[in-house]
Formats: sequence, C-alpha cells, structure tokens
Amino acid sequence: QVQLVESGGGLVQAGGSLRLSCAASGRTFSAYTMGWFRQAPGKERKFVAVISSNGGGTYYADSVKGRFTISRDNAQNTVYLQMNSLKSEDTAVYVCAAGVVWSTITSTLASPGKYNYWGQGTQVTVSS
Repeated sequence: QVQLVESGGGLVQAGGSLRLSCAASGRTFSAYTMGWFRQAPGKERKFVAVISSNGGGTYYADSVKGRFTISRDNAQNTVYLQMNSLKSEDTAVYVCAAGVVWSTITSTLASPGKYNYWGQGTQVTVSS
C-alpha cells in the first residue's frame, strides 16, 4: 500500500515556474514507477510525465516537453515536477500516481490504468 500526498501548487503568472512535490508513504517507494497526470475542469485526466523506479528513465507528454522536468529522491520517498514557462493551458489539478509497470511502449506509461495508487491532487492555476 502506498499513500501519496501532493504539494506545491498555487497561482502563478504565465511564464512563471512552480515545483510540485509528491510525498509517498511506505518502504517500497523505490520500487514504483511514478507519474504525474493533470485534469482540467470538465476534461479527462491527461498524462504529463513519468519516471522509472531508479530515476534512469523519463517520458513526457509533448505538450510539456522542454518545459517540465520530473525527478525523484528515493531516500526522501518523494517525486518532483519542476514546471517552467507555464502557460494558461497548464491550469489543472495535478495528481501523482504510483505503478509497478515500466515499459518502452510510451502509450503504456501514459495510461492511467497502469497506475495502482493515486494522490488527491494539487491545484495549479496559471494566469495570463
């Protein structure tokens, strides 16, 4: 069982930056693939980024590539999402997720169904 708690969201102007954190409980954090998803009002949940259990592999949605960076600290049981050059379309609730699958098939990594545990989310609002 893994419990996930996100933090770091807030209101920021377009072009600004935020760093989200996701703290995990449990001793097996280092065994999990960790992902970030986001959901805007009235829209479905969308994949943002994922990192492998040892941090050696990452994958990003095209919409955030070059602006967002996912990282993790297994000693601190935490995964991060550094968001730079934020745009109004980045406004959403950001949710972290833990899964046991790592794949070279990117559609697998981006599928919410491949993740077993979810946090409650943190709101990010980007004003234009």
